[in-house]
Amino acid sequence: MATIEAETINDTTLITRDEAAPVARSGNYEPVRFNAMKHGILSRLAVLAHEDHAEFADLLAALMDEHQPAGMTERHLIEELATIIWRKRRVLLAEGAKINEGLKCAVNSAASVIKSAAPFQRGISGENADLREFMDGTPEEIAERQRYAELDLASTKKAAAILRKDGANAYEKARRALIQESRDWWDGYVEEEEYPATAEGLAQFIRETLEPICYRMVKEAEFTPAIKAQTLGEGLQAHRLEKLNRYETHLDRKFERTLAMLLKLKDLRGA
Repeated sequence: MATIEAETINDTTLITRDEAAPVARSGNYEPVRFNAMKHGILSRLAVLAHEDHAEFADLLAALMDEHQPAGMTERHLIEELATIIWRKRRVLLAEGAKINEGLKCAVNSAASVIKSAAPFQRGISGENADLREFMDGTPEEIAERQRYAELDLASTKKAAAILRKDGANAYEKARRALIQESRDWWDGYVEEEEYPATAEGLAQFIRETLEPICYRMVKEAEFTPAIKAQTLGEGLQAHRLEKLNRYETHLDRKFERTLAMLLKLKDLRGA
């Protein structure tokens, strides 16, 4: 049986190619993983102090096992591939951070976003709106919100119609026609003496305050998908990702060139 000598770099004994492959394939990655970090200077410099060194070691060990390097040059090229993949990972992290930053700005500009989502709709102001309610809602919750808004508007219109007829007990009938939340809101205004508890006072409250809000809620519920799309679009801010995209393209080309050199060396060795 031929004896295979282990190579020593920086006073560290490395697992040879013939030793590493069976270990990796058997599922015991630990020796290969931590050994891979000591192959060369790229491995020591590629991972920043706050990053996961073990994760990079797993990546490098997997590439070593896949390409089975013979000699320092091939090992260096495989390390280069690992560092490129690692740097592309950073690009994706940076991209996500940029998008989240843009979404935060969009959420803080709810009125502008909502108006832009439905530019030809009257009654949509976005005032006092919280975009997180639009973004977090499930389709079922959005449908329920729309149903509730339409019910509130219908009840408000019914109360207004009762007041216009001005029949007996019109005030009490109109008040009971409102949904509970609107009725409680009206009673709060009466207690604070902002409106008198009369048919005229209730009609004024419906005309000036309640009905416009009901219309707005119906429209906002109807245009929730458009509002979500507008928020995501403004949060994306594609122009801020241009430099990251160019850097990612550079890494892709670097990866292609490095892989081509590695494969060419392996072909020459095989020939």
